[in-house]
Amino acid sequence: MAQSLELLLIQFLMPDNDARRQAEDQIKRLAKDPQVVPALVQHMRTAKTPNVRQLAAVLLRKKITGHWAKLSPQLKQLVKQSLIETITMEHSPPVRKASANVVSIVAKYAVPSGEWPDLLPFLFQCSQSSQDDHREVALILFSSLTETIGNAFRPYFANLQALLLKCLQDETSNRVRVAALKAVGSFLEFTHDEDEVIKFREFIPSILNVSRQCLASGEEDVAILAFEIFDELIESPAPLLGDSVKSIVQFSLEVCSSQNLESNTRHQAIQIISWLAKYKSSTLKKHKLIIPILQVLCPLLAESTNETEDDDLAPDRAAAEVIDTMALNIPKHVFQPVFEFASVSCQNANPKFREASVTALGVISEGCLELMKSKLEPVLHIVLGALRDPEQMVRGAASFALGQFAEHLQPEIVSHYESVLPCILNALEDVYDEVKEKSYYALAAFCENMGEDILPFLDPLMGRLLTALQNSSQVLQETCMSAIGSIASAAEQAFIPYAERVLELMKSFMVLTNDEDLRSRARATELVGIVAMSVGIARMEPIFPPYIEAAISGFGLEFSELREYTHGFFSNVAEILDASFAKYLPRVVPLAFSSCNLDDGSAVDIDECDDEIANGFGGVSSDDEAHDEPRVRNISIRTGVLDEKAAATQALGLFAQHTKTFYAPYLDETLRILVKHSSYFHEDVRLQAIISLKHTLTAANAIFQSQNEGAAKAKELLDTVMNIYIKTMVEDDDKEVVAQACTSVADIIRDYGYATLEPYLSQLVDATSLLLREQSACQQIESDSEIDDVDSAHDEVLMDAVSDLLPAFAKSMGAQFAPIFAQLFEPLMKFAKSSRPPQDRTMVVACLAEVAQNMGSPIASYVDRVMPLVLKELASSEATNRRNAAFCVGELCKNGHEQALKYYDNILRGLHPLFGESEPDDAVRDNAAGAVARMIMVHPESIPLNQVLPVFLRVLPLKEDHEESMAVYSCVFSLVFSSNPQILSLVPELVNLFAQVVVSPVETPEVKAVVGRAFSHLISLYGQQMQPLLSNLPPAHANALSAFAQRS
Repeated sequence: MAQSLELLLIQFLMPDNDARRQAEDQIKRLAKDPQVVPALVQHMRTAKTPNVRQLAAVLLRKKITGHWAKLSPQLKQLVKQSLIETITMEHSPPVRKASANVVSIVAKYAVPSGEWPDLLPFLFQCSQSSQDDHREVALILFSSLTETIGNAFRPYFANLQALLLKCLQDETSNRVRVAALKAVGSFLEFTHDEDEVIKFREFIPSILNVSRQCLASGEEDVAILAFEIFDELIESPAPLLGDSVKSIVQFSLEVCSSQNLESNTRHQAIQIISWLAKYKSSTLKKHKLIIPILQVLCPLLAESTNETEDDDLAPDRAAAEVIDTMALNIPKHVFQPVFEFASVSCQNANPKFREASVTALGVISEGCLELMKSKLEPVLHIVLGALRDPEQMVRGAASFALGQFAEHLQPEIVSHYESVLPCILNALEDVYDEVKEKSYYALAAFCENMGEDILPFLDPLMGRLLTALQNSSQVLQETCMSAIGSIASAAEQAFIPYAERVLELMKSFMVLTNDEDLRSRARATELVGIVAMSVGIARMEPIFPPYIEAAISGFGLEFSELREYTHGFFSNVAEILDASFAKYLPRVVPLAFSSCNLDDGSAVDIDECDDEIANGFGGVSSDDEAHDEPRVRNISIRTGVLDEKAAATQALGLFAQHTKTFYAPYLDETLRILVKHSSYFHEDVRLQAIISLKHTLTAANAIFQSQNEGAAKAKELLDTVMNIYIKTMVEDDDKEVVAQACTSVADIIRDYGYATLEPYLSQLVDATSLLLREQSACQQIESDSEIDDVDSAHDEVLMDAVSDLLPAFAKSMGAQFAPIFAQLFEPLMKFAKSSRPPQDRTMVVACLAEVAQNMGSPIASYVDRVMPLVLKELASSEATNRRNAAFCVGELCKNGHEQALKYYDNILRGLHPLFGESEPDDAVRDNAAGAVARMIMVHPESIPLNQVLPVFLRVLPLKEDHEESMAVYSCVFSLVFSSNPQILSLVPELVNLFAQVVVSPVETPEVKAVVGRAFSHLISLYGQQMQPLLSNLPPAHANALSAFAQRS
């Protein structure tokens, strides 16, 4: 066999493809015989050319596992001996490396069984050799063996660490130092014990020294190995960094700011800063590294990018991504240094620095949103000034920053519309398309949340946008459509005068079929759906059919983005048509199914190691799949397909929600897809699956009602959905997905009631408790750092959703919620500490208010713990906090009974400023009135009504929060009906108040009926004396009040 195999190996390496294929077939046949092992060993040792020796070693690695157990002891000894001789005597590095990989595979089986006792002593001996080659190959073998028998090194760990440290400092061979660098990385995962961790930290100065030497000699690819090690150090659960984080950051900053290095090398350095910001942010704070990092990264934003450079590797772009990561994870420490950089750089003579100043502000706006909201005036001053800059690049960056502000600094940014919108309108006329494009983006983001404030600007905006839509480049047309969509969403019915023109223009876009035009077609399809939502069913239903046909035909064009936007369009159509959408289900549901079932398009780049020479030799499969699986270096996702899946998943839920029983034929397949997508690898798809499961549950219950076994099916489906939600709350690592699961659970609790949810109650409470204690999978933080309250970066959206669960439980369970609330109270109150941000404290107060409202009298035992917090929040500088505190204090008084009575004087003092002119917020005032009403209702004798009632009535009728109406006007009715002398002295004020309530378009018939009964009682008391008071009212008010009085 040996002779024929040698010829086949030579033939396989020939350039002739036919010859290669013939050789491969023959080798595959021979490889089934155990005798292939000694034959390959012989050629690995003695073949004349290094390529053949390397190929023999590669094939030996692939086949040794399947044959090892069949070999005689003598043959096994020959293999081991030959491998040792090869790696010590072979001159070719690729052959040595390939042989080392065979050693690793053999050792996997031979070392644990005691068949190769001299291997590790040999390696230690080899590493002490005076020959550089021997020391290098020993280190290569140590690296390779960690993949198969890493735990076998544990008894030798101390010796090994000392050896690696010595080799890192090898004075005679750079190759040895590099091999040691690679070996250090291999042993990271086996470093756990405290002594090992402390010892490992000693490596870092030497790793840095080797890396600096490699950079100085131009070996940047080797220096990058250091960054790979640092990456693993950061991600390791063991606290491996210690104080060395300072030197790692210093080295990374040196590299990323060095313009003479390759982009990839600098990018690796920037990534280390990014990982530290993401996973070890408290370590950066502890070592005071944030300002030094920002002092290097912010100027990188001003670095000119080489036109031939990969955008993803460009230092300015990478620096922006890291600053964004830092802002998201440590906003309190990032805002001020970046703001100072922007304040100085916006006046720099170099336009790149002026561009960097506004880019930096735009980048941090998501993470630092609370701090930026409080500094919006000076921040906007910089950005609006840059919008007038003579340089195009600066104006473009300013438009981008404004778009970011509009996206993240809501609602405060909208209050500046009078200064911002004219600047954006002016930028739309810029001579450069790039500036125009970013201005349309800013306009789209800004207008979306303006509501009726947009009305004065509607005509000039639409005039410019409609003109641009017909006379601009394709890219500008697309961003223009996005802006029109935002304006339509904000203007709602006021958009009707422009709708016909916009819809007519979209027809020409929705029939485009050339590849380069399909993105425009996608945007047009989306815009028709948005306009339809704004103008409503009456105007849209008659004209929908051609648009729907055009949208369906777009699926035949094989363009993922068009399919994504079309699913969104059909979601909007379903929402508008409701049950009437059922006629389209047979055509659109299969399209959504098709998108949901697409291959997700994940792709991997692999490290082929020494198999490159055997490229195409896939037919000779490995007998050791676990070892042979190549290392995954990178996972890339075709985001178009991913976005399409998310849109289709969302559409299925909305189709089910709006068509209910008509959706029956599609229910099973939809549920199969949603269950699968609830554990999808990407959070965008999981999020839509979580939302759609709730919608589909609603539809399924309507469907099951008419079926014989409907109750059993409904229970089975509820089991499935609730188990997914509970698992998501505990195990999902994305905060937005978990927040949505919590919201869906709260909705289900409210919709289905306690009896239906009781089987899941224990698990739900445990999951809620875990989230309140910030110990779920999505709340995991670095293990080796101390977190302080101020910077504990929980997600506000997540905790709002979690805290909404408690009122939902309380509403469905009433007083039975008390023992569960006792478990959740302390974890909840952690968020009320004075060190917590205002939004945390108001979240707690709002939650307590609703629990008190729904749980009832058991809240009395918590009054003493809660009242000091609530009284303090009444004086908060934040209107939302004052509003929630006023509501909470009223509910505590209503249900806290005697326990709350002792606080009445303090409460009245705390509420009094909220009734005055200094209170700018109507909703706060309304809630203060609600609180006083509840206090009067439960303990009128404890209220100085002669002082309180004039102040109380002066702020009525309620202006904004009409959920307080029943409490407020029931209180007034109660005082009137009991003929309380203090209220009767205020009859003229009462009549005027009652008249305003009964003509109000926002008050409910129930509230108006209460007022009518109160007025009737006044008539019964005073008779004709009421006539002059009625005469003083506007006729419409007097007539309406009289009509309600007659009904009551």
